[in-house]
Amino acid sequence: MTYTHDTQGGPVALSKAGLPDWLDPVVRAAETVQPIQLSRFLPPENGAGRQSAVLILFGEGERGPELLLMERAGSLRSHAGQPAFPGGALDPEDGDPGGDGPLRAALREAEEETGLDPAGVQLFGALPALYIPVSDFVVTPVLGWWREPSPVGVVDPNETARVFTVPVVDLTDPANRATTVHPSGHRGPAFLVESALVWGFTAGVIDRLLHFAGWERPWDRKKQVPLDWRS
Repeated sequence: MTYTHDTQGGPVALSKAGLPDWLDPVVRAAETVQPIQLSRFLPPENGAGRQSAVLILFGEGERGPELLLMERAGSLRSHAGQPAFPGGALDPEDGDPGGDGPLRAALREAEEETGLDPAGVQLFGALPALYIPVSDFVVTPVLGWWREPSPVGVVDPNETARVFTVPVVDLTDPANRATTVHPSGHRGPAFLVESALVWGFTAGVIDRLLHFAGWERPWDRKKQVPLDWRS
C-alpha cells in the first residue's frame, strides 16, 4: 500500500514500506494482538462511547528508539497533569470512525497539541479500539514512525504543560517500572521516566506494546508508587 496522508481531507493510508528493522516486532504485535490482550476494558457492544484516537509515535533519538508523550495541563477538568499520547475525540471532518477517521484524528490532534509536522509521520498500523470507562472514550491507538522529525513543543498551555520524548530503553528499565493503585482499587502498570509518572491508559498501552513486541524485561510488580508521586 502506498503511504499518503492529507490532514485537509485527502486520503490517509497505512504503509510499512521503509520502516526501520527495529519496528518489526511492533508491526507484528499490531497485526496479531487481540483486544482482550490489551485491556479488560473493551468498547461497549451497543456502540456507545465517544470515538477518539491517540498517536503512538516512534522516533529515533540519541539513545535509540523513543516515544513522543505530552503532559496535560494541570488546569484541565479531566486527566489534569497526566502524561499521555497526543490525541483526542474525532471531529466530524475526520471522517468514518470505522475507516480512516481515527488515523486522521490522531494526526490532527498531535499537530494541534505538539506542533509536529504530520507530513513527516508515516502511519503503519493501529491497535484494536479500547475503552476508557471514566471518560466514556472509545480510543483507537494509531501507530506512527517519525520518518522526518520536526520541532515539537507546547502549542496551547491551557491544554498542554509540556511535550517530551522517552527512550524505549528507559521504559524497559526495571528500575523505572512500578504498579499504581487507584483510589477505586484498580491496579495498573506505571513508568517513572522524564520526571513524570506515566500511568492509566497510556501506561497500560505501553506496557502491552513492550510485552507483545518482546521488549519487556522482568520487573518488580510489587513495587508501588502513589498517584501523587513527584520526583
